[in-house]
Amino acid sequence: MIIYNVTCSVDREIADEWISWMKDKHIPELLNTGLFFEYRIFKVLDHNDTATLSFAVQYYSKSMDHIDEYLQKHATRLRSDVQNRYGDRVVSYRTLLEEV
Repeated sequence: MIIYNVTCSVDREIADEWISWMKDKHIPELLNTGLFFEYRIFKVLDHNDTATLSFAVQYYSKSMDHIDEYLQKHATRLRSDVQNRYGDRVVSYRTLLEEV
């Protein structure tokens, strides 16, 4: 199993709306690619910035081939959706994790 982990720093003022949008719009679109079978959202507890909150959004995939397909065919569009909606109020970085 491969986890596509997206850690997001979100302005506190929009955090609740961002979570709702993620659950109602963004994540369903990502799951509809058929390349991920589950997701989880975690709040980062040791985040020290008073202006933002951090969240780790983990998407679970069966293979690296699925991740590669997602990155080639879908990632640019879905990342643009977040950028267009939130601009610099949400800053993200991504990591890939493999279950051992």
